[in-house]
Amino acid sequence: MKLQIFNPQAIYELGKRENQEDAIYPSKDAANTDSRVFVVCDGMGGMDKGEVASDAVCKTLGRVAETILQTTGTFSDEDFEHCITAAFDALDAADVDNEATMGTTMTFLCIHEGGCLVSHIGDSRIYHLRPSMGPQRGVLFRSRDHSLVQQMYEAGDICYNDMAKSSKKNVILKAMQPHQVERTRPSMAHIGTVWPGDYFLLCTDGMLEKMDDEQIMALLGDNTLTLEQKAQKLVEMTSDNSDNHSAYLIQVEKVQRNAIEDANIVDDEIAHRIRNKVLNDNHRDTIWHFDDAIPMPEL
Repeated sequence: MKLQIFNPQAIYELGKRENQEDAIYPSKDAANTDSRVFVVCDGMGGMDKGEVASDAVCKTLGRVAETILQTTGTFSDEDFEHCITAAFDALDAADVDNEATMGTTMTFLCIHEGGCLVSHIGDSRIYHLRPSMGPQRGVLFRSRDHSLVQQMYEAGDICYNDMAKSSKKNVILKAMQPHQVERTRPSMAHIGTVWPGDYFLLCTDGMLEKMDDEQIMALLGDNTLTLEQKAQKLVEMTSDNSDNHSAYLIQVEKVQRNAIEDANIVDDEIAHRIRNKVLNDNHRDTIWHFDDAIPMPEL
């Protein structure tokens, strides 16, 4: 399977903060239709040198992954393990004073001939969206936040609608930090069912400060807007956000399939969707059911 994408759209906004602790790869205005590796990181707020941590992890993860992909054309779980190890090593080296007080979240997307590999640590998110299926059913994948409110919701301590309003909403349970005895393990998923018109969205939590999934889907489903206009709308919708907010918005243009090679593609998106309680949250009337066997029309 080979994916052709439109020109990726980067969002890299300061918000009402004095410094930028987010980091994106490729850097703003550097991505193009040949880009296949995307990383978005959020330096841990309130910690010293968060911008150093996010920059070290983001650049290293992106560059090492690109080198592997350009050499082999595919990208395995073992390849990602190599990349994340290199990123942790870079984070250790960046902590020159050996204080271990800085940290960062991480979101990662690699588009390769064997499908799409996504991974994350913390509360920055990754989405796989198909607006043609509608604003509710079209959220095919959404990463599960490593956050306290997510844990409280799954335990039944708070309801879904209270998560965004909780005083604990910014408390994360997993992050990349230097000199960890046991390095934080990332969550990882493989997405093999991709159609023209699909979107991938990687974003820091600052993007979602005043915006929910329904608003994102409504915007992306507006066929009167170009991809560039949709990205600009996202900037406008988040202009009053207090935190740094960054994102990569990637839209699939064409999909070239090979029946023999594609038979070996790993796809565990449905399993992740079932496990992710937020997609089947109890403030909705029904549980969503998906049938990925139904072919989507070529655009």
